Amino acid sequence: MRCPFCQAADTRVLDSRDSAEGTIIRRRRECETCKRRFTTYERVEELNPLVVKKDGRREQFDRDKLLAGLKKACEKRPVSVEQVEALVTEIERTLQELGEKEIPSSTVGELVMERLSALDEVAYVRFASVYRSFRDIAEFMDELKELIETQPKKPVKGRARP
Repeated sequence: MRCPFCQAADTRVLDSRDSAEGTIIRRRRECETCKRRFTTYERVEELNPLVVKKDGRREQFDRDKLLAGLKKACEKRPVSVEQVEALVTEIERTLQELGEKEIPSSTVGELVMERLSALDEVAYVRFASVYRSFRDIAEFMDELKELIETQPKKPVKGRARP
């Protein structure tokens, strides 16, 4: 590992620690030449599939892009950043386990919506409205009706249900 300060090749590891569910190793290093210290992070390089877009374009699966979209959908909702990151990790792992080199974007979208509906209904509707690109209010209402029909009945606060 080269020193980021003096570019010397001789560095030594002072401390190593696992972090992020054991998928990343944090190493504290010291340069033998300039004696400055720095931190490196080591993770397994996982081969993510290519996502085939609706228009036929292919692009590498982008965890950060999915994370940003989910954070936007969950904005001002009682969903923690940890829950959103765990959801993205679960989806990424599922895609890797499929073992395919290419995956349609619809598969990614359906995985997200399936898990998001269990996490937060409002975030699900927000994500679905962008993902499905509803042409009109009728399509949007059909999606809402389907969501309502598949969710377990919850008592309404302050009123008894018949």
